[in-house]
Amino acid sequence: MKGRTDAPQDRGWLVGIIFFILGLGTLLPWNFFMTASMYFNNRLNTTEWNNGTVTVRKEYYFNNWMTLLSQLPLLLFTLLNSILYQRISEKMRIAGSLVIILILFIFTAILVKVPMQEDSFFSVTMGTIWFINSFGAILQGSLFGLVGQLPQKYSAVFMSGQGLAGAFAAIAMLLAIASDADSESAALGYFITPCAGTLVTLLSYLALPRLEFAQFYLDKSRSYELGATAGLLRESDAVENGKGNGHASSATANGGVEAEVEGAAGDGGGRQAFLDMEMEDKKLSVMEVFKQIWVMAFCVVFVFIVTLSVFPAVTVDVKTIFPGNWERYFISVCCFLMFNVMDWIGRTVTTLVQWPPKESILFPALVLSRVVFVPLLMLCNVQTRSYLPVYFPHDVAFTAIMMLFSLSSGYCVCLSMSYAPQLVKPKDAETAGALMTFFLALGLSIGAALSFPLRALV
Repeated sequence: MKGRTDAPQDRGWLVGIIFFILGLGTLLPWNFFMTASMYFNNRLNTTEWNNGTVTVRKEYYFNNWMTLLSQLPLLLFTLLNSILYQRISEKMRIAGSLVIILILFIFTAILVKVPMQEDSFFSVTMGTIWFINSFGAILQGSLFGLVGQLPQKYSAVFMSGQGLAGAFAAIAMLLAIASDADSESAALGYFITPCAGTLVTLLSYLALPRLEFAQFYLDKSRSYELGATAGLLRESDAVENGKGNGHASSATANGGVEAEVEGAAGDGGGRQAFLDMEMEDKKLSVMEVFKQIWVMAFCVVFVFIVTLSVFPAVTVDVKTIFPGNWERYFISVCCFLMFNVMDWIGRTVTTLVQWPPKESILFPALVLSRVVFVPLLMLCNVQTRSYLPVYFPHDVAFTAIMMLFSLSSGYCVCLSMSYAPQLVKPKDAETAGALMTFFLALGLSIGAALSFPLRALV
């Protein structure tokens, strides 16, 4: 959607800042649980018992279950949100989801200090991951629909905020690793961070309706009132033109005034103009909107299939060739921090450069070309491995591939999500945003499923 000429100014870029914070808040849950895998694994994989002469260690496969129980509710609840979003108010969906996510983060932080048996801790953590991602899906889908009603640059700002969420989590984990505090205190500080971030996100959303610029674009009744006023003016012109040939009577219906001019020359044209306006105000069905945005839907699915098929399942097992203290930080820096910083840069670049254009066949071609990163990353120094050789053993090679991989991921995702609402009329932008969020979740789920055989293939 392009900015309308009669729109007020976004003073101090406050609306842009708020949507950046909202984007950051939507991906905090996924990123903080993903980068905290070392904490969870250390707390879970400690049970040992003797079976005769054999010592058996219980393996919980935390990373596998976390991925599954994150993406499955994300997919299911995004689909539910895209179908039923018109039946539940926007404020309830967004503010309500943020409140529940905040409560679940506080609960997770409290559990750091609560001694629990491994089985119980695993079950409670998996339940938390399921519910936090369920409400995260509703939050993300609702916000994509909301930002789709604003000018296009705000979608890019929102996506840029999402990209920073991962870097935010990675930096928090690095600080926890580097701190002199014991592991329990470091984990507590780590999980308090998203509590504060989610609270700021909630307060930012509640401040949004107070800003004149946001009111102008997001007040759903405004567009109808403007359309009804235009129709009324056309009717009045028709009445004036027909005064010499007949008399006019008016009746009020559907929140507007429908002029009925008997015998007037302008009667038919005025009535038809008003009826045409009413037809234009009706929203398209979900399937009709999908037919207009299916190319962008495919693009966002394919981008995340490629990305999640190797990150983090394959990339997290890459080993450095430099032994020593660097080993503690290698994955946090070269895998998580590198991916998230470059992904954020890729999303941010779209506020300045948007190429290829949405109508060009080059954009889907660019998205498809990213499949080359799958074999490139599988041929890095992933350990342990069974089948494939190592062609890129050096840390520099892995880092360079990760930079291009994550930069292209952020850029293509942001363009796909920004272009989709532009392919429909403003009244259907929210439906397009909700649909795109479902396909985003679909791509994440397929990519996560593919990560298991791809990791086994290495």
